[in-house]
Amino acid sequence: MPSIQFKTSKAGRQLQRQESFDRFKKQTLFADLPLKDQAFIKHCFIEMHFTFQEFRQVVEAARDLQMWNMPTLQKWWAGTTVTKSEANDKQVFIKALQSYMEQVKKKPKSYKLFRGKPPEKVKPSENDIDQSKKNIFGWCPVASEKTVCCNLRTIDAVETCAFGCSYCTIQTFYSNTVAFDVNIRTKLKAIDLRKDRRYHIGTGQSSDALVWGNRNGLLDDLIKFAFKWPNVLLEFKTKSANIGYFLENHIPPNVVCSWSLNPQIIIENEEHYTVSLDNRLKAAKKVADLGIKVSFHFHPIVYYDSWKQDYSEIVQRILNTFSPEQVLFISFGSVTFIKPVVKQIRKRGFSTKILQMELVKDPHGKLTYPDHIKIEKFRTMYQSFKPWHKKVFFYLCMEKADLWEPTLGYVYKTNEDFEKALLDSSFKKIIY
Repeated sequence: MPSIQFKTSKAGRQLQRQESFDRFKKQTLFADLPLKDQAFIKHCFIEMHFTFQEFRQVVEAARDLQMWNMPTLQKWWAGTTVTKSEANDKQVFIKALQSYMEQVKKKPKSYKLFRGKPPEKVKPSENDIDQSKKNIFGWCPVASEKTVCCNLRTIDAVETCAFGCSYCTIQTFYSNTVAFDVNIRTKLKAIDLRKDRRYHIGTGQSSDALVWGNRNGLLDDLIKFAFKWPNVLLEFKTKSANIGYFLENHIPPNVVCSWSLNPQIIIENEEHYTVSLDNRLKAAKKVADLGIKVSFHFHPIVYYDSWKQDYSEIVQRILNTFSPEQVLFISFGSVTFIKPVVKQIRKRGFSTKILQMELVKDPHGKLTYPDHIKIEKFRTMYQSFKPWHKKVFFYLCMEKADLWEPTLGYVYKTNEDFEKALLDSSFKKIIY
């Protein structure tokens, strides 16, 4: 007997789609979108019946356009050249949306008419004290054999940063509560290092190294640690100008203060609550003139329409302001995201163009720029520093070996070779 085919009525199909829509929207950022975006996406869903993956893709596109201060999905769709018969064709819609978003991401973004809106500022309270037994001494969280790595060690004395940099991974690792380790002094004393080898240790992986100053005696304890271990290159990496402690206290020669640098237009739109480029360079100059070694990190280098001119101007300012003897090293790095950071940026929804970029996977599965863009950025920066090539140590941070040769002209065979070269170069300039 032939099977009986039951046809679902139009009303039945509408009901099924409404049920799917109600289920899908709870699993995405749909509720965080402006009401006009919600209404348009719901209309498209009822007419075209997206799969869950298609629905999420549409919602994320709407969220991105909102954060980038670009025309809404509805305005984009109204401006396309689709025919009336294609207006409710799901395949036409999805293909056109994918093509549009790819074009927007591949084209260098512009900040000329954009004003980034900062996320909520993190403020410490008097009770933000951590008395846990967790280990504060470890490895750089991105240390890996898949990239050429300097084997940086870290001391995580504070968790969570007061700054609101749009691209920062700290926003996904910790809560908005600032945690100062009350047992920092005891834990620093417990760190057992070999006296017959050198170490590079950073203090700004879980928070900016100087933003909190000497709160709870933090800098007192870290400087004592540096005095105790003269074979350690202790680095304080910052985007602040909070250098009062270093101007007023005796600092051991194995301390280096480093600044993360970006053009002012990036600072204003993507590095919220940090100090200006001028103030960073002025702070670095004051420290350097006291005899404390400094370093600079161009990380991340952001790709946008005037990046080449803006970054080259910073390089020229450094060359004109500092002597190579004052600078231990200079690094170049790129915007790189783990997937939870991308998700968190969209969830927070503040105005930012940081995700307006072509994203490809790096050796760790993280999302970053394509190789050809990185090579252009790193090569341009390195060549801009040509007068210092034999006087200052240069390196790529968290990048695969394939990018070193075409940008710097060399690559280290092992991470241990890289670590040794950085430390040998640095300690040659350190005078006890």
